[in-house]
Parts: sequence; structure tokens; C-alpha cells
Amino acid sequence: MTRPPLAAVPSGPVVVPAAVRALAGDDVVTPVWRNELGGVTFRLDGADGTRFAKWVPAGTPEIDLPGEAERLAWVGARAPVPRVLAQGSDDDGTWLVTRAVPGRSAVEPRWVADPVTAAVAIGRGLRALHDALPVASCPFTWAVEDRVTNAHARLARGSGPHEWFPEHRSLPVAEATSRLDDPPAVDRLVVCHGDACVPNTLLHDDGAFAAHVDLGSLGVADRWADLAVAAWSTEWNYGPGYDGHVYAGYGVDPDRERIAYYRLLWDLS
Repeated sequence: MTRPPLAAVPSGPVVVPAAVRALAGDDVVTPVWRNELGGVTFRLDGADGTRFAKWVPAGTPEIDLPGEAERLAWVGARAPVPRVLAQGSDDDGTWLVTRAVPGRSAVEPRWVADPVTAAVAIGRGLRALHDALPVASCPFTWAVEDRVTNAHARLARGSGPHEWFPEHRSLPVAEATSRLDDPPAVDRLVVCHGDACVPNTLLHDDGAFAAHVDLGSLGVADRWADLAVAAWSTEWNYGPGYDGHVYAGYGVDPDRERIAYYRLLWDLS
């Protein structure tokens, strides 16, 4: 795969929004992550510990920070996720402040240098999340039908193969949409993370799973909606050949049909 990660640690100067400055007070503000839509996550280090402030510019409907706050509150103590401290918005953007949780992102150099350990832990962490959260009482969905509708809407607005991952660029649009309209049967419904990529898994220094972050799309769906993309993301961050370790850590054999479908759905939606 030749496409670079869609988000990364900022490599140049970052303007700190006024709202984040106000939230930080006397804390030291460090930009730690920039997403592909212009949102930035800042670490706030102060006498009372470490917080993280996620900020997205106004007019970015793809990132729903109020919705993420609701999802984190619902997860609560059922799984290791950040605790919400504040959430708000102004004319410039929207923010979400959370308490730091133990662990370091699986995309940090320590784990890029040990991708097998990290990939196994990513799989184990995803299995732990899926086993811990109750489907029956989850008020959120990540349904295929909604995501396919979104994919069709994006295509109607001019999205196309030039924006897709290399694996899918040779597909005619009509064939790609036909495949999306014919999803495989559900294997197992779980409460999915919704963005279970490498950077959103935190690991302890011994290589054990620690926590998940960035749960703004959390909702009920087939477990392969998470698994397919979690394993795929190891290629973007570690290089090829580590996806199997994610499946092994989860405790499941690769399901090629569902993997292909959910990767295409991710790409187009």
C-alpha cells in the first residue's frame, strides 16, 4: 500500500485556537495529532495532571465531538476510555476535553519498531472492547445501511476513484457501488469502536493493551467493520505483513469476504 496515513503528528507550526488557550490556563500546550480535516488534538500538561483537548474547525460535520462525548459517557467504566471533562463550541470550532488515560499510542516510535507486539495488542484490545460493551442497550449505531447511504451521497458530490485507496482505484464506480449494495451477512453484532486504527489504541510499556481513544463513531455493527480496518491500518503505520497478528490477537481467522467488503465501505464512506 502506498497511500500515507490520513492523519499524523504535526510536523510544523500549529496555531493554538483561542478556546484551547483559555481551556489550558497555565498548562503547557503541545499539539500531538492533526487529522485530515484540519482538527488538532493538544496535550495540556499542568500541576493537576494531563488532559487532552480535541478541537475541530467550524463547518466540519464529519467530526461530531458532542456525539463522542455522549459515547464516552455511555461507555463509562465498562472499558478503558477517556473521561470527559468539558465539551463546547464557539464561532471558530468545537472542542472536547478529556482526562489522560494510561498508555501510549500504538503509532509511537516505540511500537513502530516492534509492530508484531503492537499488532497483537491491537487485536486483543479490540476483542476486549467488543466483549465488554452490551449490544442490547447501546443507543448508537454504525449500521451498514447508513454508511452506504453516505457513500452514495459522497459519490453524488463528486468523490471518486482518485480519492480511493490504491486497492480500489481500478474499480469502476458502478461496480464499487454494486458491491456496497450487497453486504455480507452479519457475522457477530458488537458495539464497534468505529475508528479502530493503530493511532487510536493505547498500549502499556510492556506491550499490553491499555485503552481506546477517538470513539466518535462508536455504535452497533458487525465486528468485521472494526476488524477489517484495524488490521488494514497496520499497513499504513507499520508496513505490510502485520494484519494477521491483529486477527490472531483478536482470536479469529481472517474472513476475506467481510474484510474486502468493510475496507471498501470504509474507503468510500
